[in-house]
Amino acid sequence: MAIKHIGDWRKLPVSLAELCIDTTLRCGQSFRWRKLNDEWTCTLHGRILSLKQDATHLHYKATWPAHLTEKPSFKDDTEDLLRHYFSLNIDLASLYQQWSKDDPNFRKKAPQFTGVRILNQDAWEALICFICSSNNNISRISQMAHKLCKYYGPLIGHVDGEAMHDFPTPESLTEKTVEARLRELGFGYRAKYIAETARIIAQEKPSAWLDSLRNPEFPAFNAVAPSDGPQSTYKDAQTALLSLTGVGPKVADCVCLMGLGWGESVPVDTHVLQIAQRDYRFGKKGSKTINKAMHDAIGDHFRSIWGKYAGWAHSVLFTADLREFSGRMKVEKVEKVEEMEEPIKEEDASAAQVRPSRKRKTIVKVEEIHVKEEDTKEGVIVEVEAAVKRRRTRSRP
Repeated sequence: MAIKHIGDWRKLPVSLAELCIDTTLRCGQSFRWRKLNDEWTCTLHGRILSLKQDATHLHYKATWPAHLTEKPSFKDDTEDLLRHYFSLNIDLASLYQQWSKDDPNFRKKAPQFTGVRILNQDAWEALICFICSSNNNISRISQMAHKLCKYYGPLIGHVDGEAMHDFPTPESLTEKTVEARLRELGFGYRAKYIAETARIIAQEKPSAWLDSLRNPEFPAFNAVAPSDGPQSTYKDAQTALLSLTGVGPKVADCVCLMGLGWGESVPVDTHVLQIAQRDYRFGKKGSKTINKAMHDAIGDHFRSIWGKYAGWAHSVLFTADLREFSGRMKVEKVEKVEEMEEPIKEEDASAAQVRPSRKRKTIVKVEEIHVKEEDTKEGVIVEVEAAVKRRRTRSRP
């Protein structure tokens, strides 16, 4: 397929406090972005999109199939897509400030994980990818998403000789051979869930049924939010998703948060349960069972702390706990020695005329400085968190 590059690199003004793609694109929200030579690449809405970032701007480049760019009606809407995809209308720095004010634990961890945004993704892609997430890890989910695109998605073009496919439609996954083929590709029991869900969406549900479940404040890309008629709520969306094959409370809330724009949705798995128990003293420590009631209770607990965008705050703490980012922080210890004389008691005043003060107080300060390594390498000024411990010793006369 012939492809055509549209212009050179362009840029959007956005700070690392508002968006950090190196964190946001690899913290378990989307599974198709790949990084090579400081560039992130993915197919989105019929184009190949490349991204890179510095301290003040998001740089982007779109590569289109030639048959689209040759049409008189062609319009490059990549900037609009990026603003939509990263929800750049949301003032993230202000949200961080509010969450830090309301939650000491968030205040402690957030400075090392600024710019974590919730992606405003295609609902269908989010649904299938999070069905794949059941009992899985980010690396394997990414492999599954890649295989779905490679074998069932439309070819968009090539980058460095590699074929780039967009995400498959529900209709492309309804063939009778799909389940068996996905099992051959390593999807396991998820193959049945994917094939059955695709059939339901393509053949049983009304057109645009998934998008009808969206938060009206976060419509699908290039769609207009409905202005009249009954509108979906977060609970409506969650309940509707739970009716689908292979969708439990956690998967439903992942789709609500990252595919339907419901910012109050808090997906709860064993990882989030541990955060709730360890950092927020929720429930009995050591319990690992998460039923629907437990899932909703943890979500309600976090919503009471973080409010309308509880799912966004949850994603920051979830990211901070991921093993993927455990090597991000380095700890530097610095010792500072300060000496000060103790005041001489009044009864010792005469003795002070013939000898120095009998006692000196030595204060040793040990400072632990936590620094975000990847940002210091790029020359970006970052906040540091200092924990100061004091140890006092007394020198003898």
